[in-house]
Amino acid sequence: MDPLFVGKAITTETSGNVVLLPKYGNRHGLVAGATGTGKTVTLMTLAEGFSRIGVPVFLADVKGDVSGLAVPGAPSEKLQARIAQLGMADYRNEAAPVVFWDLWGKSGHPVRTTVSEMGPTLLGRILELNDTQSGVLDIVFKLADDRGLLLLDLEDLRALLGLIAEERKDISTSYGLVSTQSIGAIQRALLRLEQEGADLFFGEPALELSDLMRTTTDGRGVVNILAADQLILKPKLYSSFLLWLLSELFETLPEVGDMDKPKLVFVFDEAHLLFDDAPPALRQRIEQVVRIIRSKGVGVYFCSQFPDDVPDEILGQLGNRFQHALRAFTPRDQKAVKTAAETFVANPALDVAKAIGQLGVGEALVSTLQDKGVPMPVEHTLIAPPRCRMGAITDAERQQVRAGSPVGMKYDTRVDRDSAAEMLAKKAEAKAGQAQAPEAKAGPEDAGGGGIGGALHDFLFGSTGPRGGKRDGVVQQVARNEARRLGTRVLRGVLGGIFGGKR
Repeated sequence: MDPLFVGKAITTETSGNVVLLPKYGNRHGLVAGATGTGKTVTLMTLAEGFSRIGVPVFLADVKGDVSGLAVPGAPSEKLQARIAQLGMADYRNEAAPVVFWDLWGKSGHPVRTTVSEMGPTLLGRILELNDTQSGVLDIVFKLADDRGLLLLDLEDLRALLGLIAEERKDISTSYGLVSTQSIGAIQRALLRLEQEGADLFFGEPALELSDLMRTTTDGRGVVNILAADQLILKPKLYSSFLLWLLSELFETLPEVGDMDKPKLVFVFDEAHLLFDDAPPALRQRIEQVVRIIRSKGVGVYFCSQFPDDVPDEILGQLGNRFQHALRAFTPRDQKAVKTAAETFVANPALDVAKAIGQLGVGEALVSTLQDKGVPMPVEHTLIAPPRCRMGAITDAERQQVRAGSPVGMKYDTRVDRDSAAEMLAKKAEAKAGQAQAPEAKAGPEDAGGGGIGGALHDFLFGSTGPRGGKRDGVVQQVARNEARRLGTRVLRGVLGGIFGGKR
């Protein structure tokens, strides 16, 4: 299989092509550099290269300009000069097969998952819960499993919290202490999350990973672009969503070992957001996923301004490096330059630390894995231009691409089936109906007064007072009077017969 052309080396003693071997595309990578130095162009070139050899790609569009992959580029004198300098005889302007996604469903197909699939750990991170509150969230998920209640959306989660509040004493005895303060804190966090629009993210139909791993009829891999220009303003939600997606790939895909090319390339832009304020347990989980997901055929490429944004234990797993310019204006910058220089395989013809500060736009220090997985010495490289548009597309162009998407019919319409909220509501209605059943069975003869019918019943047949006393109605009084009169007449007749009275 032909290697991916990255660019041409312009180091003093070398001038050969710099390539990335598809066989080692799943050994992960790092694209780093200051703003405006060409990181996005490098990402687009890599995405196109993987797509052409049949590898699907997933990447986040933080600034909106990655969307240019969906339309062909336009020729220009500057572009033609770069192509001639690189000797790209087969270059032609063309679009990549693109599917747009968006958590809110505005700039792409909606991306959804269920609360159960997200799990308590990542959800607790999104909600920014402390350890005690996260423990209560664990109990919520455990209770849902034990009682067979589906947690699909935030309404289901809110219903479970209400149930726990009602049965707090019993649940605390069986599952662990649950305080009303923790329940209230989770409910407030859910409200904030809902106000940010995250309620649209939880629900069905949930994203199927197979839809991110599509290829076209001509064998090209589909480039999945997540609209993240608004999502990036909510760093916890952004990083947790991408980490969830990476974890789902890790847990779902089978082991495949070494392959001729990756099954999927996953690009994590603004990588520092993943690790900022991440607890040790979460970092350990990320390291585990990155280390092992290679054997599932997935390559993960982190993109960030500084190489030390990625922890050392993960940085050591990234075999393919693309380092754009860093300006050492501050002590932080100087440290980043030193870190970047130390992570490359030395090239005797190149002073790496010095070169990092002198790179022009569209140039990078590149080191990729070559035969037998050995990293090549770092090369000062002129990066190849992408064949698509290097810039954002219009709304009309986006809608046209979206209209021709193969997955629109599947995800654009939300589905709301019975889950925890509906099941608990039905149980509450049934319980209320049982409580009202005796009153419904009691006829007007048993009603102690309720409207005109009850008053008429009491007038005719009498009533029972609040203390159990009986009051006769008209019917009882008439019957009693008639019985008394009849008894008197009979008694007189009997007495008259005995004593010989004329009457």
